[in-house]
Formats: sequence, C-alpha cells, structure tokens
Amino acid sequence: MTERTDLGPEDQKIVTLARSARARNGVPEGAAVRDETGRTYVAGTVSLASLELSALRTAVAMAVASGAESLEAAAVVSGAEALSAEDLAAVRDLGGAGTPVFLAGADGVVRLSAVAG
Repeated sequence: MTERTDLGPEDQKIVTLARSARARNGVPEGAAVRDETGRTYVAGTVSLASLELSALRTAVAMAVASGAESLEAAAVVSGAEALSAEDLAAVRDLGGAGTPVFLAGADGVVRLSAVAG
C-alpha cells in the first residue's frame, strides 16, 4: 500500500461520498464504490445483533444487489490504519484483482491506496 494524494475527480468523489456517509450516520466507517457504468453505491457500517458488516462490504453488496457487474474503484473513510483482507476480497470478487481501493481518514485525506488483488 502507498500514500496517495493525486486522485482524479471521480476517485475523489467516492472518497467524499464515503466521508459523508460516515458523518451522516455516525458510524465508524463510510464507504463508496463505483461500478462499471459510473454508478456509485454508498454505505456505512452495519452493526446489528445478528449481522455485522463493514461499510465497504455493505457497499459492495448494494452494488451486487443493484445489478453491477464490475467495480472501477472503492473508497473507505475510517480510523483504521489498514484495509482488512475481507474488505479487499469483497472488492476483488466483484471488481477483479486490479481494482483500486482508497483508505482515507475522517478528514477525507487518502492515507493509503491498494489494489484488491
């Protein structure tokens, strides 16, 4: 993973959407993914007695449920220092091994960039 500061406008948009989901819902993480047609799916952490999902896995599930066939990129806003293997696997399952995943802090600054593979 590397530090990333040169995001294009479409990648910056999903970081902004992820940040707003986190703030709006008061959850530990916000995430957004962009599918092959440019549609975005935004989600927060799901924490129920019977169901625990990270924000990124929730966003990927929303994309799948809406008919997305692939992902172009994903972003997570979190206090975490790294992306989990499970989150990267979910992105890889839909987007492929080369799909970029950005991790930003609560301030929206991208700290890490990885590929799902």
